[in-house]
Amino acid sequence: MLGLVPMNRRKQDVLMSDFNNFDNMLGDFFDDGLWGKKNLLAETFRIDVQENDDDYVVEAELPGISKEEIEVKIDRGRLQISIEKDESSEEIKKNYIHRERKHSSLNRSIYLADALENGIVAKLDNGVLNLTIPKKQKEDRSRKIEIL
Repeated sequence: MLGLVPMNRRKQDVLMSDFNNFDNMLGDFFDDGLWGKKNLLAETFRIDVQENDDDYVVEAELPGISKEEIEVKIDRGRLQISIEKDESSEEIKKNYIHRERKHSSLNRSIYLADALENGIVAKLDNGVLNLTIPKKQKEDRSRKIEIL
């Protein structure tokens, strides 16, 4: 017990200050530049799913995406919407000052238990992908029980 030294609060403040500086440095390194730190929610697209009696209606917000960059698949009720987008901005000069390339790949997957794989209608209108997915008709398995 004699070897214990009380904690110096002032030294703790210095350590926390160094940690905050390191955290700020990492934040600056991974900074998106325009909107602040990158947010995982900003790196995907929004989906709304509505269930009706006969079908599902799925709306995916895809601003700036063309239909050639979208792939929609359904397999055993698993709906998958994938996007592959290549962006490049190049100056066609020998001594270019600035040159950019960006490749985005986004994927969303949802499970629709009783979705049919045939008869799906997909439309892209003003940056919104609308999918109408028919549902399997549930068969009536109830049995009338005769009372004796």
